[in-house]
Amino acid sequence: MDIVELSRLQFAFTAMVHFLFVPLTLGLSILLAIMESVYVMTGKTIYRQMTKFWGKLFGINFALGVTTGIAMEFQFGTNWSYYSHYVGDIFGAPLAIEALMAFFLESTLVGLFFFGWDRLSKEKHLAVTWLMALATNMSALWILVANGWMQHPVGSELNLATMRMELVSFAEVLLNPVAQVKFVHTVSAGYVTGAVFVLAISSWYLLKGREVAFARRSFAIASAFGLASVLSVIVLGDESGYELGDVQKVKLAAIEAEWQTHPAPAAFTLFGLPNEAQQHTDFAIRIPGVMGLIATRSLDTEVMGIRELKEEHRERIVNGQEAYALMQRLRSGEAREGDQARFEEVRSDLGYGLLLSAYSDDVANATAAEINQAVEASIPKVWPLFWSFRAMVAAGFSMLLLFALAFWHSVRRQPEKSPWLLRFALFSLPLPWIASEAGWFVAEYGRQPWAIGEILPVHLAISSLTAEQVLTTLIAIGILYTTFVIIEMWLMQHFARKGPSGSGYLDDDADADYPLPTPAREA
Repeated sequence: MDIVELSRLQFAFTAMVHFLFVPLTLGLSILLAIMESVYVMTGKTIYRQMTKFWGKLFGINFALGVTTGIAMEFQFGTNWSYYSHYVGDIFGAPLAIEALMAFFLESTLVGLFFFGWDRLSKEKHLAVTWLMALATNMSALWILVANGWMQHPVGSELNLATMRMELVSFAEVLLNPVAQVKFVHTVSAGYVTGAVFVLAISSWYLLKGREVAFARRSFAIASAFGLASVLSVIVLGDESGYELGDVQKVKLAAIEAEWQTHPAPAAFTLFGLPNEAQQHTDFAIRIPGVMGLIATRSLDTEVMGIRELKEEHRERIVNGQEAYALMQRLRSGEAREGDQARFEEVRSDLGYGLLLSAYSDDVANATAAEINQAVEASIPKVWPLFWSFRAMVAAGFSMLLLFALAFWHSVRRQPEKSPWLLRFALFSLPLPWIASEAGWFVAEYGRQPWAIGEILPVHLAISSLTAEQVLTTLIAIGILYTTFVIIEMWLMQHFARKGPSGSGYLDDDADADYPLPTPAREA
């Protein structure tokens, strides 16, 4: 593996381990605010105890999430220095705001949450908890604004004098439709993660017959919140598909293994075996018209296939060659009359000229074979995206079934009488992480070969390091982050097994605060 692949692997590993912690932080923050709201409104101390117990698990996860996030951001300077130079004017702004949100506002509010129980009134502490949840979500917003710009760069332009992308409209960056859809979809997925986490552990308590009133209340809140959240994830996932059809056609075609453009409306491939050698999907099971509705919101608009996209990219690469040559002349002071005007016409394809530089030392005079290499590289491999997307969808609909059943049994106030449901909830604990990791893989691998969509190729974004240096840091980070994951899992299971009473958060008479229904009332 060369330095580019090693740098990609290191960042992918760091980001995906970091995102093991993020969705649970997002989800638990809102659940804590809901539980404490019920406590303040009803005065029942069991809800206060619920908030404090689940808050302890939130705190463990929050601390390790912050720790893993710091090293990830440092990599923009260590491993991706040219990326930082080229787009730092735009990319740095949301990251700086996120740092203020996460390390100042959010961390301060987390401290007040844990240490303010006996120092603040009920109402003031509740305000702190809601502000903590809001700050946690706003912190995620700025990260996703930055990531959305990487996917769909808007509000910026290249300055030829400095060879840097410069910000021209912060409003466009903030209101980028890709960023907004990613934000609501990601935070909703985090809410689902928090709900599954609480539901699974509560189910374990009910299966063991431990702290039943506590577990039933937690189960009820998680099931209702989770059902609303998973429905929003599915709806917003549909909106994400529409945005892909509008601005990320390559990613959409790869996800669907859409090898060629078919007459509208496009069918959705439910199952199949992508065959990249023959550019065909074997044993495909398709649902007519569905892909057209998702991607175009119509029945008469085509979804472009990979073959047609390659031909479009070939044209853009040829234009990119010209843009590259014009850029060189303009920067060297050897520009001819009309060069500036012509460059403005083809500058949107300059990124494709930069992509060609991976295969040719003389971009302006690249051979047909070198252009063909760039064309093939402009499309990511299909099968990883095809299967990752379907793993995400399968996990999502499994959780929809889980929450629907859990909510129904919660309404009947008898979840412990269905041990099969409790086991289903317990063994569903990994599902939200599977869905989140698969979703991020689709988002990032589907952007390849670009660090910034159609502007900066990955191979130009790296630092001037040796493969040995990157491999050394990759091994070190691998050991460190694996240790963090082990610590997280051990602490979580340790305190979950101790339970609220073993951790000192549940009084012996907690059930009296929320009595179980009598047989007569249940009847």
